[in-house]
Amino acid sequence: MEDHGKSSKGKFFLRLIATLLAIGLVFLGLELVAHLNCWDCMGERDLDEHQTSGTAAWLRKFYVLWSSFRAERLSPLVQALLSFYVVLFIVLSADRLLQCLGCFWIKVKRIGPQSQGDPFESDYSKGPWQNYPMVLVQIPMCNEKEVYEQSISSVCQLDWPKDRLLIQVLDDSDDEIIQSLIEGEVFDWSQRGVNIVYRHRSVRSGYKAGNLKSGMNCDYVQRYEFAVIFDADFKPSPNFLKQTIPHFKDDPKLGLVQARWGFVNKDVNLLTRLQNINMSFHFEVEQQVNGVFLNFFGFNGTAGVWRIRALEESGGWLERTTVEDMDISVRAHLNGWKFIFLNDAKVLCELPESYVRSNKSLPVVSPSHSSLQDPDLEEGQPHNLILPSPEAGTSVLYVHIHLHIPPSGNVHPRSRVPYLLFENTMSMTKFGAVVSGLFQLGNSYEWVVTKKAGRSTEDDLSAAEERELKAAKKVKEINQNDEPKKKENKIYKKELVMAFFLLTAAVRCLLSGRRVHFCVLMFQGIAFLVVGLGLMESR
Repeated sequence: MEDHGKSSKGKFFLRLIATLLAIGLVFLGLELVAHLNCWDCMGERDLDEHQTSGTAAWLRKFYVLWSSFRAERLSPLVQALLSFYVVLFIVLSADRLLQCLGCFWIKVKRIGPQSQGDPFESDYSKGPWQNYPMVLVQIPMCNEKEVYEQSISSVCQLDWPKDRLLIQVLDDSDDEIIQSLIEGEVFDWSQRGVNIVYRHRSVRSGYKAGNLKSGMNCDYVQRYEFAVIFDADFKPSPNFLKQTIPHFKDDPKLGLVQARWGFVNKDVNLLTRLQNINMSFHFEVEQQVNGVFLNFFGFNGTAGVWRIRALEESGGWLERTTVEDMDISVRAHLNGWKFIFLNDAKVLCELPESYVRSNKSLPVVSPSHSSLQDPDLEEGQPHNLILPSPEAGTSVLYVHIHLHIPPSGNVHPRSRVPYLLFENTMSMTKFGAVVSGLFQLGNSYEWVVTKKAGRSTEDDLSAAEERELKAAKKVKEINQNDEPKKKENKIYKKELVMAFFLLTAAVRCLLSGRRVHFCVLMFQGIAFLVVGLGLMESR
C-alpha cells in the first residue's frame, strides 16, 4: 500500500507539471495570435472598440483579461522570483569564484599532499614485508557483466605484498549466470595465488551501503588497517596503493585519501565530453581546494582509501540513504577525521555514454550537489537535505576555469561552449530527482546501477565491442536462448516537449523584437531538441 501511495504521488506531480506545461503552450499560442492580429499593439480601449465576431471576439476578450491579470498579478510574482534567483546566483557564483582562486593559488604555490618514496621499505626488522600495513580491497558490484573481468584483473595486479592484501568481491547480482561468471573469475585468480574471496548476498538490502557493511562485518576484517573501495568499472594502476597508503603513516587523524577519476571514454560522444568538463571541474577545483584548505570534502564513493578505525568510530556504513558516500563523509568529519585529495593519482573508469544511463546515475545527488545527513538519525530513517547546485547559473565559471586553468585529462575545446546549454538540459532530470527525494516518491530510495560499456583504456574504444561479444559467447554457452539485444535509438519525450516549448517562446520573442531573448531561447531549445532526439549519444 505504501509503494502504491508513493506511485500515486509521483503520477500526480508528473501530471501537474505536464498540465502547467500545456497551459504555458496554450498561452504562448494566444500570444502569437495576438501579435499576428496586432492586439498587443493596441491599448485596452482600442481592443474594446475593435470589431470582431465569433471565435476571434472570444479570443480577443480573453486576451484582454489575460493581459490585465498578467500585469497586475503575475508580473510582481515573477519579478520577486527573479530577484531571489539573482541573489542565489551571486552567492553561488562567489562560492565558485573563491574556489577558482583557491585552485589558482594551489597551482602557483604548488600546495598539496606530498609523499616521497615508499616509507614501508626501510624497516626490515620484522621481516621483508611486515612493515607494510594490512589492506582490504572491496569491489562492490551488481550484474556487472561488461566490466567484472577487467575490474578484478586490475585490482589483483596491485603492487602490494600478497600476505598483506585481501580482495573482497562483493557481488549483489540477481542474475545467476553473471554470478557464476564472477565467481569463476575470482576462483581463477585465487588459483594464481591472489588472496581474493567472493561474497554474494541473496537479499540486496541497503544496496551499495548494505553490501559494503556486509563485507566489513566479516571477522577477519579486524586484522586489517585500511579499506580500499573500487566500483566495478574502476581500473587502478598497479602502484595505486603505494601512491595513497604512505600518506597515512605520519598522520594518525587522517581518515580518507581520495584519488581522482580519469575517463577512458571521455571523447566517445558529446554527452561524455560534457560530463568530462563537469567532473574535471569537480575534481580539479572542488575536491582539491576543499582538501587543501578544509581537510574535508565529500567521498566520491570509490577510488578512495579509508582508515578502518575512522569508519568504525563514525558509525560505519548505514543503509538509511542511497548517498552513503556523503553520509559517511559528514559523520567522519564531525568525528574529527581529516581527508586529503590526490589530484595526481588517477584511476580510470567510465562515463555514461547514453542519456538514459546518465539519468539513472543521478538518482538523488550529483557531484556538484551536497547531500547532508543528520548524524543523530537512527538507522532506517531516511532523511535527505538536498542543496541546489549552481548548474546553469554558474556554468560560465565552470568554462572559465577550464579556459584558464586546464585540468589534467585535456578537456575537448569544442565541448566548452555547448556545456553552457546542455548543462541546463540536465535540469529536468535533476529537478525530478529533487522532487522525488524530498517527497519520497517512486524509487527515490532505490539504487539503480548505471550500465557500463566495458572500455579498458582511453585509446582502445573498440575493446568494448570485443568484450561484449566475448561475454555474450560465455552467456550463450550457459543459456542457448539468450540473444544479444540490438541497440535502439532512444527518444526522450520530456526533453522534446521542453524543446517545443522553448522554440515556441523564441518565435514569440522574435516577433516582438526581443532579439536577445530570442537567441537565448532558440539555442537552449535546440539543445533540448538534440537531447530529446538522442543525438548526444551519437559517435
